[in-house]
Amino acid sequence: MSAAAVLDPQDENDSEVRREDQNNINQFARLNARLHTLRQKKESLQKELESLDDASTELMMISGNTHVLLTMGEAFFEIPEEEATEYCEKLVEQYQAQVDALQQEEDAIRSEQAKLKQLLYGRFGKSINLEE
Repeated sequence: MSAAAVLDPQDENDSEVRREDQNNINQFARLNARLHTLRQKKESLQKELESLDDASTELMMISGNTHVLLTMGEAFFEIPEEEATEYCEKLVEQYQAQVDALQQEEDAIRSEQAKLKQLLYGRFGKSINLEE
């Protein structure tokens, strides 16, 4: 055990952990795990959005009435540039809606965690660490 992990005697809290406290601690941990999952998913979607933005930029640079190759999974399809642009725009809208929903859920989780932190820090003081 490191010296940094040891509490000063005045910071120790001898409060008994009640079932309600344990339930709050468990709820905080579940919310924290969900928060990490949301952040990873949101980051992945944002990378996809960047790729789609790059693809849209490339499509705008194409001049004339040409066909482009669109990849879906393992297959390539030759489609008109206009349809490819529309397809990219639809995907951007879908991904952005997903990112927005994830952000709303993240905000709700943070709000709930703030309430739990207030309860738990009020009960246990510095004896409990709820920071990342």
